[in-house]
Amino acid sequence: MTLDRFAIASNEERGELDSIQYFESGITKYTSIIRDKISKSASLKIDFSDEWSLFAGTSLEDIDYTQPIAKGQGRGVFPLTISDPTRYYFVLVTANEKVVLSEQHLPMAGGYNFRDLGGYKTQDGRRVKWGKIFRSDDLHNLNDVDLAYLASIPLVSIVDFRSEKEMMQAPDKNPVSIKQNYPLCISPGNLMTVATSKDDLYKLSVDEADTLMKGMNTLLVTDPICIDRYRKLFSLLENEENVPLMFHCSAGKDRTGMAAALVLSSLGVDEETILDDYLLSNFYLADKYAEYKNTSPALKSLFEVKPEFLKSGLDTIKKEHGTIDAFLKNILNVDIEKMRELYLF
Repeated sequence: MTLDRFAIASNEERGELDSIQYFESGITKYTSIIRDKISKSASLKIDFSDEWSLFAGTSLEDIDYTQPIAKGQGRGVFPLTISDPTRYYFVLVTANEKVVLSEQHLPMAGGYNFRDLGGYKTQDGRRVKWGKIFRSDDLHNLNDVDLAYLASIPLVSIVDFRSEKEMMQAPDKNPVSIKQNYPLCISPGNLMTVATSKDDLYKLSVDEADTLMKGMNTLLVTDPICIDRYRKLFSLLENEENVPLMFHCSAGKDRTGMAAALVLSSLGVDEETILDDYLLSNFYLADKYAEYKNTSPALKSLFEVKPEFLKSGLDTIKKEHGTIDAFLKNILNVDIEKMRELYLF
């Protein structure tokens, strides 16, 4: 699966390259930044034959267009010389195109499902800004290099959807850049709140496990407490002082997956792309829950995501409120125009 995530640069970011033309269907599909989760070293992966130059900076505003950090022609994986473990943004230039790149999957040695929601194309042709809104699993096992990387973003707010018990069992490790933690507990995302006991989970059939997960996603958008938590998330996002912001739970797939779907919906990203983003959890969490998934087919369903899980929640929203936008505006009190003003270009 290839996601069209790479944003065309805005007018302010073009600098000395204003004469270059921009085409949505070109090199965006064939270019990506790869960061090693241990060393944080970066590489550029190219899958087209043109000549190219790569420029870099620790923010889009700081990219130096006078000196490329790499140049070449054709396909390959090219190591990049940058300061580790700093977060960087890149602009790749060919004769006809320029695209903004960064790593979608954050290189965490002590984490699995850390992602930037930036780069997605919206239905009106704009893009979600990189480096503003992040989703993840728990931050309990992050090492010092991981934390230094997050501080370089710099991440300033963390929203934690886990229960108090989950937080006590695996407390977050915060980068030094964090100004505020927001515990917004959403209990239905914790499997033990929707099963009588741990043994019950092992006894489930695959169909029963799937039904459980669909029911959980329905609860996430109908339960008053869950709705209140998501309402507070958007309230935080609508204040620029809270950004860059990361929201997370334990796995970063259910409570966090619904939050990401609602955020991307508010920004005008189409449902197919939202489902693709949701399903990436299966790839990034494969190692984290391998032991559980190998125990029984039912547990595999519980520790993975399926399109029908998220769709059960989204379809419930449509059935009860007509559209996702109506739910966002009327129930979550989202200022959609402000969200798009803040997070699109």
